[in-house]
Order: sequence, then structure tokens, then C-alpha cells
Amino acid sequence: MTAKVTLSFSDETIEEARRFAKREGLSLSAWMDQAAREKALREVFTAHAAAVGRAGLDLESAALADAQEAAMIDDALFGGGPRAA
Repeated sequence: MTAKVTLSFSDETIEEARRFAKREGLSLSAWMDQAAREKALREVFTAHAAAVGRAGLDLESAALADAQEAAMIDDALFGGGPRAA
């Protein structure tokens, strides 16, 4: 579904948008739709990262610890050598 809306942009902004759309082989409408969607997703991901930080979760350290644990298990099971296929 597509909604038609009327928007106003500065001359500089619309010229840059047209240039980027042309470079990417998109219509101006398609490029603006994609740009707005990407901005909305960045906002959601930024808010999520902030919530994770406020909760005191350190997901990067947890992922690294998981990788280290998996390596230790591989070493114990397979002797540190390459796994047999």
C-alpha cells in the first residue's frame, strides 16, 4: 500500500536527495521512502541499545565469553586440532 503525501523540503535538501536517488537508480519517491525507513530503524536500534545499556547488560562481553567457552570445549573434545569433517 502506498500513501500520497505532500512534503516541503529546502531546495538544498531536495537537490541532494535527487542526486542520491539518481546515483542509486531509484525514483525520488523510492529513495525518500528508503531514507525515512532507515532513519526510523536507526531510531529504534538506538533506543534499544540505550535500554540495554541502562539495564546494565554487556552483550559484547557475554558474546566473547560464549566464544571463549566454545573454544575451550572444542579444545577439550578435539585436542585443539582441526575438527574432522
